[in-house]
Parts: sequence; C-alpha cells; structure tokens
Amino acid sequence: MTLIVRDYGFYEPTDEDNCTVFSYFCQAHDRFYRHGACGQGPHLLALHCDEHGLENMQPQPLMLMFPDGFEPPLSEAQLSSLQAEWDGDPT
Repeated sequence: MTLIVRDYGFYEPTDEDNCTVFSYFCQAHDRFYRHGACGQGPHLLALHCDEHGLENMQPQPLMLMFPDGFEPPLSEAQLSSLQAEWDGDPT
C-alpha cells in the first residue's frame, strides 16, 4: 500500500514556483523512494523538492485514474479541476 502524505509543515507549492528537480521521499523507510528498492511494507510518500524540501503533492494523473486508491482521497473539487484540465477546459 502507498499513501500520499500531506502535512501542514510541508511547503505548499504555488503556480509561481520555478521548481525543477523533484523526487519522492518515503517517510516510512526514511529514504528516497525508488519503486521496488525502497523497502518492504507500506510506503508513505511525500514529494521532495531540491529547493523547498518536502512539499505537498498536487493531484497527480494516477490519482485521477484511480481516485479511490489514494489517501487522503481527492475531493470532488480536485477531481473536477483535474478532469477539466485534461478535457482542455480552463476552469
């Protein structure tokens, strides 16, 4: 099982950020996450930015494809926003 971690202490990214280098950090195993090489058991993933450190992850395409498989789940507003973005609607 993989959980996406959002935390009030993490940096909240904005559209104005110029971040370019990201990786995933597994808090459960206290190391950077690499599929199949992080460790056994559940993973608690957070986005790690070279500039800001741990960041709250914006909704990702996989979250849209499998909205019930992520914790915390996407809100209806997040799902609608992603669907509109994918459909080319600039809502």
